[in-house]
Amino acid sequence: MADTSAGLSKEERNAVKQRAAELRAEAKAGKTRAAGEAAVRDAIAEMPDDDRALAEGIDRIVTAVAPHLVPKTWYGFPAYTNADGKVVVFFKAAAKFTSRYATLGFEEAAQLDDGDAWVTSLALLALTPKTEKLITDLIRKAAGAA
Repeated sequence: MADTSAGLSKEERNAVKQRAAELRAEAKAGKTRAAGEAAVRDAIAEMPDDDRALAEGIDRIVTAVAPHLVPKTWYGFPAYTNADGKVVVFFKAAAKFTSRYATLGFEEAAQLDDGDAWVTSLALLALTPKTEKLITDLIRKAAGAA
């Protein structure tokens, strides 16, 4: 069981520290596409094999269908932002918080609005042709790419 005596689990406290380090690194290196790509590559490389395979697939899909989104890390997760710097989509590795599944998440900048309810995250276990099609369609719509 995670230690939550201070309100946040150890994993959550580490994520907050990681975000602070990301902000310092962005300020030092600048918020460029190249810096973001390098940070995402590094974050993916540190993941366990199963998470890494999923993250590499998500990165490949985002790069192909929404190349205008800018890669960066966000709380240690690979994330992709719009022109305003707002996170549109991110990948959260299962190992990050010892979850049974990875998560593909969409933030408020995602253009997924569909009536009174729409998807904001997906539990992700594997990239199959079916899940890749679903993810491709969601990312395309979220990013406003026709």
